[in-house]
Amino acid sequence: MIPNVLILRAPGINRDGDAALACELAGATADRVHVNRIADGAVRLRDYAMLIIPGGFSYGDHLGAGKLLAVDLVHRLGDQLHDFVADGRPVIGICNGFQVLVKAGVLPGITGPAAVTLTDNHSGRFECRWVRLQADPQSRCIFTRGMERSIEVPVAHGEGRIALSDNAALADLRAAGQVALRYVGDDGVPVAYPANPNGSVDNIAGICNAQGNVLGLMPHPENAIRPQQHPRWTREPWRDAGDGLAIFRNAVEYAKTM
Repeated sequence: MIPNVLILRAPGINRDGDAALACELAGATADRVHVNRIADGAVRLRDYAMLIIPGGFSYGDHLGAGKLLAVDLVHRLGDQLHDFVADGRPVIGICNGFQVLVKAGVLPGITGPAAVTLTDNHSGRFECRWVRLQADPQSRCIFTRGMERSIEVPVAHGEGRIALSDNAALADLRAAGQVALRYVGDDGVPVAYPANPNGSVDNIAGICNAQGNVLGLMPHPENAIRPQQHPRWTREPWRDAGDGLAIFRNAVEYAKTM
């Protein structure tokens, strides 16, 4: 069966087309659906195998990055989203979508205190470049399964720094296998700015929920799905796909089992 993916749209979202193409290249079909159509019952979330909240500037970020769309999710789609996550179906929030999931309380978990937030980059400016990521081998994340080598994808954000309430929160994330991806250098070792573009604690680029079926990350894997998108593609003809496609392929294969 070919999984059908719902890609959430809202005012200011601008990476939904990129996410749709990534899903199609990974072997799924994708519908780009406005949040209002789900809220009014015209579309049911439970009819889909996977949910993507793509990047952009939802509602202009006027009350903070992702805040208004997070309110939409909690108050208009709360029960549907809770059931979707509890059912084990894959959900990914990318960049602004990651901010939405955190501010809606979906990450690091549906319930519990807000131990994680996303705030201004340490540099104080918008950061746009290619970065290298390494999947944590201890992570429960279904999106990063089998990703042993580091991958290269772009970032483009001004508020992408992951901050935690205290050291205990970091220890809890690690112990629960919720650290999915970290920024690393060319040799795979931990890094500082600019390889870590925002100053996130522990070089964390993405986290998952305790169940492993929800991933939030600041980098954009949907913009690294074809070899030609990489700045070194003419010098590395061995690439048959962009590194980011592996994340979508993992999700689609997992969705086929649901």
